[in-house]
Amino acid sequence: MRLSLVEQETIIIFNRFEDEAYVFTYDPVWQRHMESLGCKQVESNGIGGKEYQIDKHRIPKPRLKRKGKAMSEEQKVIVSERFRKARAGRKKVG
Repeated sequence: MRLSLVEQETIIIFNRFEDEAYVFTYDPVWQRHMESLGCKQVESNGIGGKEYQIDKHRIPKPRLKRKGKAMSEEQKVIVSERFRKARAGRKKVG
């Protein structure tokens, strides 16, 4: 049985109570990604779909896009200096 591209879904399922989430996907890119993360494959449906278990805290929450105008040159200088100080304060490992 061959599924159309529209039918080859990726579904992420979790609830507020449990700590695990489940990702079901037909997409080979997502399957490789889940395996590279070390996620445990829970199930395979035999026609290309696989389900993986992942700690739901590893799934990023949606974030709002930044609204408003681009930063002014003055703001860019301030942010740049802040990042420069932060990088200088880090310990080098190695």
